[in-house]
Formats: sequence, C-alpha cells, structure tokens
Amino acid sequence: MMKKRLIGSLEVSEIGMGCMGFSHGYGQVPDEAYSIDAIRTARDFGCTFFDTAETYGREMFFPGHNEQLVGKALEPFRGEIVLATKFHLSPEEYRGGDSLYDVIFSHLQASMKNLRTDWIDLYYLHRVNELIPVEEIAQVMGRLIREGKIRGWGMSQVTADVLDRAHQVTPVSAVQNLYSMMERDCEKEIFPYCLSHGIGVVPFSPIASGFLSGKVTAQTSFQGDDVRKFVPQLSKENIAANQPILDVLSRFSAMKNATNAQISLAWMLHKYPNVVPIPGSKNRERILENLGACRVELTDEEFNELETALNACTVYGHRGINESEQNTFSKNWRK
Repeated sequence: MMKKRLIGSLEVSEIGMGCMGFSHGYGQVPDEAYSIDAIRTARDFGCTFFDTAETYGREMFFPGHNEQLVGKALEPFRGEIVLATKFHLSPEEYRGGDSLYDVIFSHLQASMKNLRTDWIDLYYLHRVNELIPVEEIAQVMGRLIREGKIRGWGMSQVTADVLDRAHQVTPVSAVQNLYSMMERDCEKEIFPYCLSHGIGVVPFSPIASGFLSGKVTAQTSFQGDDVRKFVPQLSKENIAANQPILDVLSRFSAMKNATNAQISLAWMLHKYPNVVPIPGSKNRERILENLGACRVELTDEEFNELETALNACTVYGHRGINESEQNTFSKNWRK
C-alpha cells in the first residue's frame, strides 16, 4: 500500500491522481469504460486522492463531464477515498449584491450531484477573481466547513500573500499550484509558508506536462484540444534547450532502475513532507508508472547530488504561479 500524507487534516496517499485527461486537455479521450477502469485501477494500487474540476468537460462543451466520470468510477468506494474538485467565479456571477454563499453553494451542489456524493473533501477556488476579495471567499468556505458540506478548502495558482489573506480568515488545507523540476517558483515562498502553517501543496503538472518523462520530443505533435500546445517549455526550441535536464534524469533513472517520471516525483516527495503530487494521464500504464514512484526512494546523498545537478541547469520557458480569472495562462483552456 502507498504511504499516507496529510494535507490540512485530510489523510491521502502520497501521490494522487489528476483526472482531467479523461475528459479534455490531452487530445482524443478514451471511452468511458476504459476511463472508469483506469481510475479504479489507481484506487486498487492504493491511490486514495482523486482530483477533478467542474470545468473539465469533453472538448470544453460539456462542463461537469469529468466530475460525472469520476463520481461513477468511485461511488462504490466513496468512504475510502478523498475527492477534490474546483469551482470558478466569473465577474458576471457575483457583483456584490447577491449572496456570495448562495453563488458558491450553487456550484457546490452541482459538483456534489456530478460526483454522486453528499460532501466534498477538498474544495478549491480554481482561480482567484480579482474583483472578489479572497477574504469573502474564505468566509464562505468556513461556513461550508461548519455545515459539513466540505471538509477542507484550497486555492490554485496563488502567491503567498494572497494565500495568507485567505488563511487568516479560514485555514486553508491545500494549495494546488504548478510545480515540477522545471517550475520551481513555489520553493521561494509557497512551500515555506505552507510548511509553517500545516498546509499541503498539491502540484499539478509535476512531470512538466510529460516532458520530464522523456516521451515528449521536438517531433511530437499535439492534436485537438491538447493543452500542451500552449505550454512554453514544450515549444520545439525549448524542448531542445531543456535536454540537459532529461540527461540528468536519465542518469538517475538508470541508477535507481526507475523511469524518468518516477525520479521526478520521488525528488519532490523526498524534498517536502507536505507535497502530494497529482500527475495526470489518460493512459492506464502511465498512471500505474506514476503511482509506482512511491516505491522509489532516494537517499539523502542521491537527493543532494540530483539537486545539485538540477540547479546547474537552465530552464527555458516559464509559466509561473501568479494567475487569476483576469490574468490566466491561457483563455483557451482551464487547468
């Protein structure tokens, strides 16, 4: 079985599963039967933490599709797993007149219906809306926790100062930010703040949109709604320029009899006790490979050697974590 970690007061497997790819974001999606089997295979492996969002929909025209798929797959095991989902607040929804609680609760009700559950374990604000103070969001989250509708709440793609403003009102359980060997902004302020306040960090794209696996090359073509066509590090020029990072990974994966992806996950698990990555894949074999990183243990000496080698590499293409509804990575997709 996989080891457990705490994010806030929630106990989860040390590696979770991002489920977006079963609905959109990585080209053609698998059929429902395959997707459900893949999610349940992850659960059988020992994964207890599953991540989705209300906006993850088939070709973006079917919001809620991913939640419905995850709900169907995990309904028989609801009491054994931790479900995380996210909501967006658009400027049109709330202008300060209507009850913010009612607006957010309408999103929550829809997600609970999709997920076939009476409660959500971890409810994220998907992106901060600059027109709505995060303190007001935090107040609503506190009420939902007291009412037993959610067990904890989180924020995505936030800076430490915004996180602190929210946490002072209602303690935050988790931050879901971009973090990997190639996107390390979180190390400056987010990890120190979260470690000192008992907050979990849940990195999305911990394998850098697949680049760190070594399976994405300059010849890879991203089709349909594949979000990787927007990722700066995956331009043909930056794929070539970032090759030294793959060379480092390949050396360690050979030494540890592991894959590049597993080394990249083992690195962050060793580095931070409060990190719970959620690699996303729509391929059952890749899902099991990623979860199998829990079996790869780096010694302190190996970790230090790996860290030194990474620090000597220059990363080309940067996205960062400072995003909001008004200033997001791309209006063409949601992550």
